[in-house]
Amino acid sequence: MPSKKKLVTSPLQSPAATISVPSEKGQKFVIIDGHALIYRAYHAFHDLSTPEGLLVNAVYGFSRILLTVIRDLEPTYIAVAFDCAEPTFRHIDYLGYKANRAEMPEDMKPQIDIIKEIVTAFNIPQFALPGYEADDIIGTMVTQLKPVSRTHDLTTIIVTGDRDAFQLVDEYVHVWMPGRSKPIRTPDMEYEAEGVVKKMGVTPGQIIDLKALMGDASDNIPGVAGVGAKTAVKLIQEFGSLEKIYQTIQEQNLTFEASKHPTLRAGLLKKLAIGHQDAVMSQKLATIECDVPITLELEKCRLSGYKKDDVIKIFERLSFTSLMRLLPADAFELEVQTALF
Repeated sequence: MPSKKKLVTSPLQSPAATISVPSEKGQKFVIIDGHALIYRAYHAFHDLSTPEGLLVNAVYGFSRILLTVIRDLEPTYIAVAFDCAEPTFRHIDYLGYKANRAEMPEDMKPQIDIIKEIVTAFNIPQFALPGYEADDIIGTMVTQLKPVSRTHDLTTIIVTGDRDAFQLVDEYVHVWMPGRSKPIRTPDMEYEAEGVVKKMGVTPGQIIDLKALMGDASDNIPGVAGVGAKTAVKLIQEFGSLEKIYQTIQEQNLTFEASKHPTLRAGLLKKLAIGHQDAVMSQKLATIECDVPITLELEKCRLSGYKKDDVIKIFERLSFTSLMRLLPADAFELEVQTALF
């Protein structure tokens, strides 16, 4: 991975500072996986354009998810993590990483700047760092929030469409996935640890070992050739970890010529033996880095004081009239409500 370097402040990065302690318990910190939701929105809303012909399907979908999150999750703190265009340490470690992915659609690229304009108008901090993915930014933020979570009952909710984030789930961290309308309508889902087990068949801490075995076609992570999801889940459930699988093979001196192990039979054992190096590499590629050189400043992520007039102007420019009713009250409206009630 890249060598540690001092975080340089930019429009997409908050300056380094220490994490403060929230004034109340039972609060929520929402972290939005920017590009994951942008892609999800782009494919969910086809051919949505302004009257002038500007394609804004990703902008609309992202904005709708953002407003739904603010309304339904009621976060005290919020931030957005974005990917950078530069290659990450995973691309350096494995040239085939994400090599099967198509280039970003040309009509999506200009929409990203509009999305960042909207996020800025909401006064939401944005984080990105060359050499790392948004997942790594999120993992680091989650890690830095852990001490506050333990002492002040702060729950971190990762908003994403990417199951990679399941590995970060624990007592204080949940994953919230927006529902889909196609091909089958699905509801928004919030996953705690038990939900991850029900969904994936393994615990959050075992997700990277699961991917080490079965791979991940979307990221071109190879896994062990010939080992699918069903077999991978069974192996992790029985042995607990990738390391324990290979430790068992070594300790019991199992060979694919004459293995009598009830699970590690000859055919599977041969696949595991041939794919050992790929499994170890895949495990590394699937692991979210939680020590990225950024420092989170909690109070700067407090959801407050957004520029409602600026958001309305952007929405009017883009003809997002249906989203107006989802806008949260601004400071002036809250003051009026307080005075009346």
